Amino acid sequence: MNTRRIIAAGLVMGTFLACRAFAVEHKEGSEYIEKNGYDGPKTCEVCHPGTAANFLKTVHWTHESKVDNVENLDPAKEYGMKNRIYTMCNGNDIVNNLKEIPKNVVGKTKFSGCNTCHPGNHLLNVGSTGPEAEQAIDCLVCHSTSYDFRTRKPFKNEKGEVVLGQDRSKKAALGIGKPTVRNCMVCHEAAGGGVYVKRGFAFNKENDVHAAKGMVCVDCHKATDHRIPTGYDPNNWANDGIRISCDDASCHGSKPHKDADLNRHTARIACQTCHIPRTGGALAKDFTVWEQGPDKFYEPTTLKREANENAPVYAWYNKTVRNLPDFIGPKGLRGDAASKIYPFKIFQGKAFFDKKTGNLLSMDFAPPMATGDTLAGVASAAKTLGLKDYEPVPGWQTIYFGSNHLVTKTKALSCTNCHVPNGILNFRELGYTDREVIKLTSPELYLKKLVEKQKEEW
Repeated sequence: MNTRRIIAAGLVMGTFLACRAFAVEHKEGSEYIEKNGYDGPKTCEVCHPGTAANFLKTVHWTHESKVDNVENLDPAKEYGMKNRIYTMCNGNDIVNNLKEIPKNVVGKTKFSGCNTCHPGNHLLNVGSTGPEAEQAIDCLVCHSTSYDFRTRKPFKNEKGEVVLGQDRSKKAALGIGKPTVRNCMVCHEAAGGGVYVKRGFAFNKENDVHAAKGMVCVDCHKATDHRIPTGYDPNNWANDGIRISCDDASCHGSKPHKDADLNRHTARIACQTCHIPRTGGALAKDFTVWEQGPDKFYEPTTLKREANENAPVYAWYNKTVRNLPDFIGPKGLRGDAASKIYPFKIFQGKAFFDKKTGNLLSMDFAPPMATGDTLAGVASAAKTLGLKDYEPVPGWQTIYFGSNHLVTKTKALSCTNCHVPNGILNFRELGYTDREVIKLTSPELYLKKLVEKQKEEW
């Protein structure tokens, strides 16, 4: 058996043993469900008391948190998908609460809203609290490998209220397990208006070395009391107070390579810079002009790209964020010891700004989705937010998205990708002097080493 087959066999066996261990651990729970059926969080709390109450305090439920690394924010307030306005979405859970939109030109309607990914039933919505909210949690959407995602759609109940469906079947409950990639990506992959639009990454064995090793999202994003650790994406503000990075001691550490020359780079070069050479997702959106689709509903004009289709831009980043009405992106300088060079996906969005204040205006998607009238959407959002004195004018906002997935080992950047006159890194823009640029783009740095390696390969 060759090395690859041994590794593959080990991965399969490791996954099998992990699943088997979980099944043994959950044996009593499965027996209880088999006998008594499943009644939502009430059933889960027979074995996991207090879990639902704790979950209501997490970002996945509140969609907001206090933020300490973004400039121009009120430290006493909380920010996130619940209330942020930026041009990837141009709305939030407040102005775009899940609802039935007006009929379009052919008399059709549909349900739409930013909070369709909220793990509740919509009757108990984003940030709701109390015993009823606890029982509205959709535990299985994250924890069941047998979840029927077709049930996860909005409908009107007998009172005319919009409800977000859940799969609370015994079959789904008996499929309890470690969250799979699908459990996570059913929301995170399609964020921003469609698959690959916002983040532009596909977590599968073809596109990410971690997926190829059989890892799933929660292997890196290991939860503590349902608080999910996140990185420092400049556009991802809300967090549960737990952070992760590639060089954490439990992952790759500060010296991940056998080669000392490569390890010296980690002091000022982020792992992502070399190991995520491509990105993907939408390049631009125009919320001032919506296009009518075959179904006669309208969507914002969007320039889309697949995973691995875009080249990233590189900038110094010290994990603090510059936040202006027309720009959201990394802060950092070469002279700042806390800064490293990171890759980013650049997105540009056109929307309406308030001429009087310069601030970005929000948009209720219901009117333009039905009729294409974007200013009606701005007016509806302003009414919801209590904004009366404003003057909408179109303008562009630039956003830097962190590039943290699509990790590759075999296609990672090498010496000759960066240290040549026409290399990927623009050393001048990164703050290096002309004299330093000459030195950094000379074969003197790597010629002898790469020639020796070349001899070995030949």
